[in-house]
Amino acid sequence: MTAPSRTGALLDTVRERTPLVHCVTNLVATTFSANALLALGASPAMVEDPEEAAELAAVAGALVVNTGTMSRARAEGMHAAARAAHDAGTPWLLDPVAVGALSLRTHVAGELLAHGPTVVRGNASEILALAGEVGGGRGVDATATVDDAADAADELARRHGTVVAVSGVVDRLTDGRTVHHVGGGHPLMGRVTAMGCALGALTAAFLAAARTTDSAREWDPLTAAVAAHAAVGVCGAAAGRTAGGPGSFVPAWLDALAALDGADDAGGADALVDPA
Repeated sequence: MTAPSRTGALLDTVRERTPLVHCVTNLVATTFSANALLALGASPAMVEDPEEAAELAAVAGALVVNTGTMSRARAEGMHAAARAAHDAGTPWLLDPVAVGALSLRTHVAGELLAHGPTVVRGNASEILALAGEVGGGRGVDATATVDDAADAADELARRHGTVVAVSGVVDRLTDGRTVHHVGGGHPLMGRVTAMGCALGALTAAFLAAARTTDSAREWDPLTAAVAAHAAVGVCGAAAGRTAGGPGSFVPAWLDALAALDGADDAGGADALVDPA
């Protein structure tokens, strides 16, 4: 089954199973990511204490580790959660926010790769930095383009056996062999804080849905990640048609997520995917 055909089916599975998505995320993104997960139909949990984070990661449907708010204490919780997820077979996503721009998080993100993230999602500058190249990062903003990071993303995916999703006007997702591009969205998404963090959380929900319904032989993280990006893109486009600015875009986008229907809207999401 090809990646585009999975969007509606995975969305329906999220709604049916309400997977628990454990987020070790940044302070700016906590509420927004939780609301996005609830709107989609998943169940959010935000736990960062090392002991509790490890316990929850082992039983959650999926884990997100986001480096947006960094301290040595939080880094300990990130490592504990990622290690437990890896050991338990829990799919997990690394969102290397501002890696390349600041030293501690760059070091921590590099170490986290050893725990085998299922998906790495970031902007072009973050992916370049994580791959060990000059990224031109300035905090959470990308000064490099998706095309600039293409080779680095492919190599990072092959080296660590992961899916790498590079966010931009058109997102590029790869497992090091197959590449998909996902369009859609709206320019207002770039004017709302934590939108990328919410995308990471929603991608984790789709990973959880795929992991619990597919056999081990059919389990394909790239398919799930593409489906999540397509769903977010179609909701961004829908919200942009009615929003008057970033303030009204947020509730419109959450409403679009809640109203997204696996049967009726999957075609719109699938149309955003252009296999390359």
